[in-house]
Order: sequence, then C-alpha cells, then structure tokens
Amino acid sequence: MQGETSVGIQVEVETLYVESESDPDTNRFVFAYTVTIRNVGDLPARLLTRHWVIRDANGKVQEVRGDGVVGEQPHLKPGEGFQYTSGTMLETSMGTMGGSYIMMTDDGDEFRAPVADFLLSTPRVLH
Repeated sequence: MQGETSVGIQVEVETLYVESESDPDTNRFVFAYTVTIRNVGDLPARLLTRHWVIRDANGKVQEVRGDGVVGEQPHLKPGEGFQYTSGTMLETSMGTMGGSYIMMTDDGDEFRAPVADFLLSTPRVLH
C-alpha cells in the first residue's frame, strides 16, 4: 500500500489481479484497484476529476481522464474518507498506474491531489 498527502488529501491504493477475467493466451490481464481517499486536512473538498496514466511492460501508455470516480464526485469533510473499486486491463502481466485527482475546497480553490505510481502485477511475476 502506498500513501501520499497533498493539501490535506491522502490517497492509498490496493491492487488485485483478476484471474477469472484475464486470458494470458490473448494478452489480456485484468486488474482491480481499490482507492481510499481521506481528507486529513482542515477544509472540506470535493473530488471533481481524475487523470490516470497506465503503462504496461511493453511501454504502451494509456491516459484516462474523466469527471469524478465511479460516477460520483464525493465531498469529503475533514476526517471523512471515500473508497471505491475500479479496474483496468493490460496487454502484459505487469505495469504501473498513477495520476491525480483535481479537488475543490468549499471556498472554490482547486488543487491537485497526486496519486503515486503503483504496481499492477500477476502473482507469479514477482518473487
């Protein structure tokens, strides 16, 4: 698990290889990731948008941008958290993913909450 704090927002990510939806013979590797976002600061803030950069072991890069996460734009008061699970597919058994969220305080100030790169890997790749 990795965590990073920015302007009172802490982000932690856990990953899971989804073997039942993957097919290594056709270069399809499915990963689930669970993100926990916590407001450890003093100001309420809303998650507006997300930006992900996903890289596989062949150097292929995908960028994903969109409003909110899993159809929501959670508003987090100080001390509150929000957790969601989503997924991605790679053509290799290992890759990385990272990015950021754009947040807005109740005062209207926008800021970026970075998400450090995290590893996506099948269980048998790393020993």
